[in-house]
Amino acid sequence: MPARLPSWAWVSGLTVGAIAAVTVLAVQADQGPHPTAVATKPKPSASADAHPTPKETAPAPVPEGSGTGRRVVYSVGQDRVWLVDASDATRRSFKVWPGTVDPDPGKYSVGTRRQDPTTGSDGVRIEQILYFTQEDGVWVAFSNAVDGSSPPPPAGGAKTGGIRLPKADGDALWEFGTSGTTVTVVA
Repeated sequence: MPARLPSWAWVSGLTVGAIAAVTVLAVQADQGPHPTAVATKPKPSASADAHPTPKETAPAPVPEGSGTGRRVVYSVGQDRVWLVDASDATRRSFKVWPGTVDPDPGKYSVGTRRQDPTTGSDGVRIEQILYFTQEDGVWVAFSNAVDGSSPPPPAGGAKTGGIRLPKADGDALWEFGTSGTTVTVVA
């Protein structure tokens, strides 16, 4: 008849195994992507073919002439946003889906912020809206779809000022773009 192990031996063995598993997972997590990564890819959606997002090979540099200090930089020509900290270091950069109305190049400030979901001009549920200017009677604002989707093409030439972000980037911009934050728009 085999010898029976005391209960303290079983508990000790399970504890050692759990510590080893947590250590392995911690090492793997430390080697993976970090939340301050410069670029993230939007998740594909049903309407992704209407607004394809190119694959990135390297993070894009902040455009020259976009100012200094803590700011959000939006390039109309590149359909890209940078979150730049007070030391002029890029905290995050990502591609966006622009509306049909582009803001003029210049400096603006985040004005009204609306976190609660509402329906955008394209009929999609959006959240984390940061308004910063008005062009041709249309408000221009950053937002993300509640479901993380890209915007559908506007119907019948409708004017839309929403600059849509992937969900994770919308979360990052919401945290970064407090009221009064400078928004620099470049060509």
